[in-house]
Amino acid sequence: MSVRRILSPLVVGALLCGSSSLAQAQTAAPKAVKDAAKDTAKPAAAAKPAAPAKPAAKPEAAAAAAAGGAEPTLIGQFGTWGAYTAMPNGRKVCFALAKPASSKTNPPNRPRDPAYVFVSTRPAEKVINEVSIMIGYMLKPGSESSLEVGGSSYAMYTQGDGLWIKNAAEEERMVDAMRKSADVTVKGVSAKGTETTDIFSLKGLSQALDKLGQDCRR
Repeated sequence: MSVRRILSPLVVGALLCGSSSLAQAQTAAPKAVKDAAKDTAKPAAAAKPAAPAKPAAKPEAAAAAAAGGAEPTLIGQFGTWGAYTAMPNGRKVCFALAKPASSKTNPPNRPRDPAYVFVSTRPAEKVINEVSIMIGYMLKPGSESSLEVGGSSYAMYTQGDGLWIKNAAEEERMVDAMRKSADVTVKGVSAKGTETTDIFSLKGLSQALDKLGQDCRR
C-alpha cells in the first residue's frame, strides 16, 4: 500500500487532517453542518485510512467532514459537483464533491447510507486530484471494488466504507477519463454480501477541477 493512499482516506476527517474543503453554500454553513462534521470525523488508524464514524446525510455535511474539523468554503457549483476549500491545521486543501445520480443494490432495496465521490488536492502533501469514494456501508473485508469510466475499469482498494484506486500510477489517466466522460460507475460489495452499483454524473467535474487548480495554487 502506498504512502499516498495511507495519507489520503476518503472523506474522513483524518484524510484532510493533514491537508482539505464546504460551507457557505451561498452564505455560511449552518451550525448543524459543523456539528455533523464533529460527529463524522475520526482519527486515522495507524498506517491505514480510517472511515468516518458516521456518514454524512447531505453534501454540506460530507464536505464539512472532509475538511478535517476546519470550516470548508464552497467556492463554486458546477453541474452536480461542488468545489470546496478548507484550511485544516493551517494547510490548504481543495476538493470536488458529488453524490450519485442513481444507486441500486442486489438484492434490491437494501438500506445504506449516502454515497459520495471526492477528487482532492492537498498541496502540502504534493497530492493532486486524488479520487476517493465514501460508499455508504462497510465493505466486505479483503474485497475489491471497481470504478468504470471511459470504457475502462479500475480496481479500487477498499478500507472500511472507503474506496481508493489500487494502482496509484493509473490515477492520472482515470481522472483524465472522468473529465471527458458523461458518468462514472462504482461497484462494491458490502460486508453482508450486498452488491451495489452507483452511477455519478460527471457534468461539471472538469470545470470544478479547473477552479480548484487555480485556487489551490494561491
